[in-house]
Order: sequence, then C-alpha cells, then structure tokens
Amino acid sequence: MRTLTKNVAVEWAPLGVRVNSVHPGFIETPLMGDIDRTPLIDVTPLGRLGRSDEVAAAIVFLASDESSFIIGSELYVDGGCIAR
Repeated sequence: MRTLTKNVAVEWAPLGVRVNSVHPGFIETPLMGDIDRTPLIDVTPLGRLGRSDEVAAAIVFLASDESSFIIGSELYVDGGCIAR
C-alpha cells in the first residue's frame, strides 16, 4: 500500500490529484464484538483503542484544502503503534 500510494501520487500529481493513504490502528467498532481488548490496548502506546471519528477526522483533513501540499503520504491513525 505504501509503494502504491507513492507511485499513484507521483503519477497523478501533474493532473492536480492528491493521493495519500490512511492506516488505522486498533479501532473500537461493533465488529469487534466481545473480544478481549486488553492485548490490543497493551500494544498501543496511548493505552486505548481508537475511535472511528478520529480516523474520519484524519480523512477529512487529507481531503481538505488544509492539506493541499501533501501527496504520497501515509497517515497512521494508530495511537502510536507504528512508533514502536
């Protein structure tokens, strides 16, 4: 996904299309059901699961004019998991 994001971003940039990718961590959703969340929380530096609105906010930012000079980037919305 990382390489695809960068390659497509470079290819489409001259046409004014911005391409980035969002990589969520462990996000609390109804699909998680009754699983034990403790192991997921333990490996997340922020010490909690993410919320879907936090991922949505990152996507809204990337879609906004505020990110007009950002292309080919991966935005990790993962509570610090990738930093480990």
